[in-house]
Amino acid sequence: MARVLEHDGKEILKKHEIQIPHGTAVFNPDEAKQAAVRIGFPVILKALVPAGKRGKAGAIKLVHNIYEVYKEAEKLFNMEVSHFPVEQILVEQGVAIKKELYLSIAIDKIERKPVVIASSEGGVDIEEISRKNPGKVKKVHIDPWSSFPSYKGVEIWSDLGFKGKVLRQAAALTTRLFNTFKKHDATLLEVNPLVMSEDDVLVAVDVVLSVDESAIYRQPELKNIHPASERAWRPLTELERHMVAINEEDPYRGTARYTEFDGGDIGFMCGGGGASLLLMDALIKSGGRPANYSEVGGNPPENKVYGLCKGIISKEGVRGLFLAHNITSNTQINVVARGVTRALHNMDINVSVFPVVVREAGTHDAEGKKIFEEAGIEYHGDDITLTQAAQLMADKMRQVYPDYDQWGDN
Repeated sequence: MARVLEHDGKEILKKHEIQIPHGTAVFNPDEAKQAAVRIGFPVILKALVPAGKRGKAGAIKLVHNIYEVYKEAEKLFNMEVSHFPVEQILVEQGVAIKKELYLSIAIDKIERKPVVIASSEGGVDIEEISRKNPGKVKKVHIDPWSSFPSYKGVEIWSDLGFKGKVLRQAAALTTRLFNTFKKHDATLLEVNPLVMSEDDVLVAVDVVLSVDESAIYRQPELKNIHPASERAWRPLTELERHMVAINEEDPYRGTARYTEFDGGDIGFMCGGGGASLLLMDALIKSGGRPANYSEVGGNPPENKVYGLCKGIISKEGVRGLFLAHNITSNTQINVVARGVTRALHNMDINVSVFPVVVREAGTHDAEGKKIFEEAGIEYHGDDITLTQAAQLMADKMRQVYPDYDQWGDN
């Protein structure tokens, strides 16, 4: 799932008539100082990173005067939050808080429906609220094929003890939030805290928006503003971003996922459900040093296989290629063979001195075997196991590089 940075998420809410604090994203301490003067004190400085728990990491600062802005902004720009370097910060108007509430919409994977979660307490994890004060949390599942009934919002917030102006606001805001969630193919849209200001106006002070990566093609306004996958634990490298682009060129056929490792010298191009994990473990246990983790499957077209293979081999320090799958049900081995051999040829790889082990079995594997062998590449089908294939790859690296075990990671 793709995580949208907070300021972009808030701009989306604003378009749906949900009130947000006035703020602006800046790229250095000088810009932060200028923005704070325009907005007026107090201001909140927030690190803009695709990660949660920013407050606990010290990446959110309340600043009361111009003398503090530059100092605190400079600290933020020198931070890393959950491995993400802070490259932007949000300078935002401080809101006088009368009460903090919680509101979110997420996909319930068990019920397979959106679930609206509301609480009369906010500012902390909803799990903590549910554990300590279950009566202060309401959960309502909504039919994904229908709109959000306005009366549902009234019921939710009325059951939580709200009346009058605040009840009407909260009910209307819940309807707008659900419409935003549905329109943008979101998997999570969380406002925490949803603040009741001193004059009883509801303001979305902090927003988390995650959208379905498979639906990004339907969301042109989001295409260039999601910096990371929900699965990402650090910023994507240049090569990883390139691989994402290769995969998205044809999003309807097959997958080509890639994660880069520090060091390593074996290009790892595997798949088949849990087989890729088994192969990774087996390769490492055999003494091989994978330079990456990748998954390719689901019957990708030749160009996607070609692009992934070329990218894997292009990583600095890669001196061998391991291509293996479990017995595939729909991936055409001949198509994989054409994509891989084309990549090796395009990059002028001499397979007589560049170790390559292929272990493939499945649809059109006879033709695939012929393509690989005509290119001078060692091919194995189900005559050997996945573990044996990994051992063969590590052994081949030792044959070509006699001091392989003494080299260590590059």
